[in-house]
Order: sequence, then structure tokens, then C-alpha cells
Amino acid sequence: MEEQVARFVSTEEKLPLPPPPSEVGFIGNVRRNLFATPLDSVLSVIAGAFIVWAAMNIFNWAWLDAVFTGSDRTACLVEDGGHGGACWAFVSAKFGQFMYGVYPFGERWRIDVTVVLLALLVAGLAIPRMPHKRLNAILLFAVFPFVALVLLTGGEFRFAGGTVALVFLVAAVATLSSVLAKPDVDISQRPVKIAAGFAGLALLLLLVSAAVDADLFRFLGYRFSILSVAAFVASLAAIALAVWAGFHAGSEGAGVFGLLVPTLAALAFIVLMTGDFGLRPVPTNLWGGLMVTLVVAVSGIAASLPLGILLALGRRSSMPAVRLFCIVFIEFWRGVPLITVLFMANFMLPLFLPEGVTFNQLLRALVGVALFSAAYMAEVIRGGLQAIPKGQYEGADAMALTYWQKMRMIILPQALTLVIPGIVNTFIGLFKDTSLVYIIGLADLLGTVRRGFNDPDWITPTTPATGLVFAAFIYWLFCFSMSRYSIYTERRLDTGHKS
Repeated sequence: MEEQVARFVSTEEKLPLPPPPSEVGFIGNVRRNLFATPLDSVLSVIAGAFIVWAAMNIFNWAWLDAVFTGSDRTACLVEDGGHGGACWAFVSAKFGQFMYGVYPFGERWRIDVTVVLLALLVAGLAIPRMPHKRLNAILLFAVFPFVALVLLTGGEFRFAGGTVALVFLVAAVATLSSVLAKPDVDISQRPVKIAAGFAGLALLLLLVSAAVDADLFRFLGYRFSILSVAAFVASLAAIALAVWAGFHAGSEGAGVFGLLVPTLAALAFIVLMTGDFGLRPVPTNLWGGLMVTLVVAVSGIAASLPLGILLALGRRSSMPAVRLFCIVFIEFWRGVPLITVLFMANFMLPLFLPEGVTFNQLLRALVGVALFSAAYMAEVIRGGLQAIPKGQYEGADAMALTYWQKMRMIILPQALTLVIPGIVNTFIGLFKDTSLVYIIGLADLLGTVRRGFNDPDWITPTTPATGLVFAAFIYWLFCFSMSRYSIYTERRLDTGHKS
């Protein structure tokens, strides 16, 4: 009996059999996910039929029955008066207007150069293996905005003497901050104390000069008043004393040059803004189309992120006055619709300004959008700050780091990494909300497309649908690109929580 059974006992390990063909591959996935039960089968058939029907109709409308060429509305009209396919000839004829608005045709190369510079600088930061990240960031955030402003507007701004004094006051404050960051320099030292006093005096003189009318005279090519000249001289004295204090604290060579960077940047800013580069001035009321959409979106994104970080830190601050101010700011801006903000910035803000003082309409919209988005961004970042374990804060304190060192090197990198989806979601919402500026008279992409519907040469039954589909595709392209890069960044930083 044992001999008979032994014939059927394997003497070597058997390899596992492959799974049935009906359980793996494309057929297996379809069967498992779409036809697992009778109800799933019925729903899959109905959904598939609807998708095929919708895809065929969209394809017929967008391609087979569409009109791609034509010089006027007659190319897109149907003989019996019905609705035909898409009128892509309308988009082709208005494409330049959709992109540039009514920007002068011969000057549109300036927009193209600006967009190319922006794309190159953003790509340099977005691609992980690109070298010189620090230089790229400085060019993108500190140099590019002013170059773009000169290119798009034509530059040659007229600065008053008070503005020049304010620029150098900012340079003096930046220089003082750099000097005080050195370990051998203290605010109690006489040169630093005098420099801080000159900076405070300059600020006081500027505030008084803004409230007091005084005779103006030309000095160094700018129109100054007595008070603004005094503020300018005080700012220069603060810069000189701060640099002298830094030099005597052991800064030599590159250290002294680093202290001079704010002053050199102030000089470069004034020369760039007031210089004549032979560009034709183009007022912002001629801007429009995708150009305005990108200007509002990029400005709002660039301003809302750092301001949101400061507001989030302020809301978690231990100083009651700072915390209260940030809470009031965030809750106020989150409590009103963006449309209300734009109306207030456009129509109500000029009523509260002194007589003769005004701001460009586009600038008002940019400020309103940036402040509105910063409030939402602050709450996103605050969520990331709260997600950081308490031990990280205690570890940073144990290393005797200052508050800003702790936030810059330990807390914020972790918090921002955790809330990448929320940050990008806010950016995407901001990009789509730029279409609301059309309400206050700014012709963004959607507004320019809608204005094209009123052109008598292109009024057809399919023109509105074609234009709106084109605008929707442009918005989707930018938003989808931001979404995919967000996912790529999350995977590269490995922010997922693995079990």
C-alpha cells in the first residue's frame, strides 16, 4: 500500500501555477472593476454608452463640424439657421487680442520677452538638478519684477524726492539688520545706536513731509522738499555708520561688500525705474487678455505666500498685540467675498486717500487679490505649523537657536512640506479667481473673450460656446500643470505617510 502511495508523492518542489488568464491583465482588471456583480455590469454599460455618446458629440462639434478658417461670421453660419460646429475661425482671428488685449502690436515683443524670462527663471527653480539655485531665486524674486515692470510699462517713472529718500531708508534698515546679525555687534554700541537714531529720524521726517506742504526744489535731478532732503541725508548717514560699524566688527572684503548690497540695490532700483531705455510707454488700460491674468495671478501668488507665512507665525505668536492683529486681519479678509474686495479697492479706496494721491486701477486690484489670498494662505500654513510635533520646537530651543533661526531652518521647512497640497490648491483657486477682475473693468482672458462676442463681424450661435471652451482650456492647462508639479514635488520630498 505504501509503495502505491509513494508513486504519487513528489520528490521535488513544484513551481506555482500561473493565475487563470481571466483574472489578470486587461481582461481581469475590467472584469474585477467593472463587471464584478450584475449591478456593476448594468452601471458600467450605461456609463460606457453615455461616455461614447458624449465623446462622439464633442468630437463632431469640435472637429468634424467645426470651422477652422474664415474672415468673418459668414464662415461659421449654418444655411438653415441652426447651430453648427465650433467656430475656431473666431478664436484664430481674435487670438492676438486674447493673449495681449489691445497692447500695441509693435510692442508685443516686450510681453513675449517677459514671459520667456519668467519661464526660464521658474524652470531653473522648479527643476531639482539645475545649478545656482540661490542666484536663480534672487533673479526671480528681486530682479525680475522690476525688469518686467519696465518692459511692460516702458519705464521712465517720475520719482519724487520723498520716494528716493524712502528707498534709501529701506536700504539703511536692511544694512542695520545685516550688521546686527553679526555676533560681535550689539545695538548698545555707539555707531550702531547713532545709525539707528538717524534711521528713526529719517522715518519721522518722511512722515512729517507727507503731511506738510512745502516748497520743492531740484536736488540731484529730483524734486525734494527741505524735509525730504533731510530724510535723504539722514538715511545716507545711517548707511555710512552701519557699514563703518560692520567693518570694525571684523568684516573685510566680501563682508563689507555684503553690507553695501542694500545700498547698491537701492541705486540700481532708482536707475532702472527712472532710466530711459527707449521703450514706448504703454498704460495699463491697454493691457488685457492672458497677459492681465498672468500678471494678477503671478503677483498674487508671489505676494500671498510670504505674507501668509508671516500672518501664520503672527497668529501663533506669544505677543498678544501681534496675535490679535493677525487674527483680525485674517478673519476680516476671509469674511468678505473677493468681489467686494475688488470693488472696495477700485471705487472706495480713492475716497480715503489725500487729495491728488491716487493709485493705478490694476495696482489696486493686485493689492486686493494679494491681501485676500494671504489670509487663506495663512490658515493653510498654520495647519502645517500645528502638525509639527512639540519635540521639534523643544529641540530647536535646546540648540539655543533664535526664533527666526528655528523657524527658517527647522519648523517652516517641515510645515511647508506637509501642506504642499493646500498651498497649491490656494494657488489654483487664486488663478481662477483672476477672472473676477473683469467686474471692475480689467479685461483679463475671460473678459477679453466675452468682449469678443460683441464684435458684429463674429456674432454667430456658436461663437460664445467656442470662446468659452477656449478660455476654459487655457485655465485648465495652467491649473493642471500646477497640480501635476505639486504631485511631483510631494513624491520627490516623500511626504506620504507609509504604513
